[in-house]
Amino acid sequence: MLSPKKIKHRKQMKGRLRGKAHRGSTIEFGDYALKAVVSGRLTSQQIEAARIAINRKVKRGGQLWIRIFPYKPVTKKPAETRMGKGKGSPESWVAPIKAGRVIYELAGVEEKLALRALSLAGNKLPFATRVVSRRKSL
Repeated sequence: MLSPKKIKHRKQMKGRLRGKAHRGSTIEFGDYALKAVVSGRLTSQQIEAARIAINRKVKRGGQLWIRIFPYKPVTKKPAETRMGKGKGSPESWVAPIKAGRVIYELAGVEEKLALRALSLAGNKLPFATRVVSRRKSL
């Protein structure tokens, strides 16, 4: 799973995900990409599950870029704990995703296979995504 090696603060606030992404909204490396249509949060487990789905579909052919990283800690209090007594301890890592953000990029495979692989990966994610290509939207 993806997680940061070193962080400045152990706990962060939840924050809000409003608006569209300006950074990371264009294809930079590959020919095909998976783009978020709405905002949401991706856990490191979901990022890894989608990556494995893509690699299995393309049979380790081509090249894959993961354009996001889970840098934000999510805390959780233990089960059957009364209210109060402060914030829980960090449990997992998430990547906040704004609408329009490119999540994965793929190159070195034919269009039909790339479309199928990226749509399979999109099924693993908790929000709506769209497959786009460098030349036109698919």
